[in-house]
Amino acid sequence: MFVNKNVANFKSVCIIIIVLILLVFFYLQNNWISKTRHKISFQKLPKNYHGLKIVHISDLHNKSFGKEQEYLISQINKENPNIIVITGDLIDSRRYNEYIAMKFIEEAVKIAPVYYVTGNHEIRSGSFEDLEKKLVDTGVKVLRNSWEKLDINGESIFIVGIDDPHSLEKNKSSRLTKEYLDIATKGLDAQGFKILLAHRPEKIHIYAEDGFDLVFSGHAHGGQFRFPFLGGFVVPNQGFFPKYTSGKHIVDHTMIIISRGLGNSIIPQRVFNRPEIVITELLAE
Repeated sequence: MFVNKNVANFKSVCIIIIVLILLVFFYLQNNWISKTRHKISFQKLPKNYHGLKIVHISDLHNKSFGKEQEYLISQINKENPNIIVITGDLIDSRRYNEYIAMKFIEEAVKIAPVYYVTGNHEIRSGSFEDLEKKLVDTGVKVLRNSWEKLDINGESIFIVGIDDPHSLEKNKSSRLTKEYLDIATKGLDAQGFKILLAHRPEKIHIYAEDGFDLVFSGHAHGGQFRFPFLGGFVVPNQGFFPKYTSGKHIVDHTMIIISRGLGNSIIPQRVFNRPEIVITELLAE
């Protein structure tokens, strides 16, 4: 009887320990920010942009990282970036909250110039006009099918941004992407070095047709759950075990860098897929 009681107590302790370990694991998976670094060489990059450091943020989805976003901002600040690019879904349309997004933005613009494009959650929220005004008033370059020129000592590169082509129809979203790119690239120097900010990575073949040198995207959340040797599990618009969930990919002469994002939406938990800040350094060959 005494032995059985000890065995039962031991099993109870083991269960409690396992539960605590799992709780800590799942908490860290959603809250412990990881950093991914890329150094990429381009023949077309003007020499004055050698060493340009870009911090890429995506898919915050109203997620808070510490009080007033202190943890997230401190991680970006440590990188001392030249520019910050945001590829959509600052807010979540299911639990719309501009306050959390703007707390991040208000601090981010103090670090470096911020360039931003919409994601599907901004477009479908029906409330983006108010958020857009706040972003612009705070100093963010909101690129809605438009471009901005960066100039250093007479040498220029171009940052192009398009709206998310939110549609439940695949063919319509592809058509909208092409239309947005046509509008966004009007008056653009076709021979210049061009960076595109676009929320959806699965449209990379369309982006490549326009000859962009570098694309930053998000949307995929890294596949939400990641498995060794298999990668991400599921992504909207790509299905199960999709190709474009994270990292670098090249199509024709266009390179795309995909952020795994920071927050969550319909699925509230990440697994082996911590929130990510992407740091890209451009090198001139």
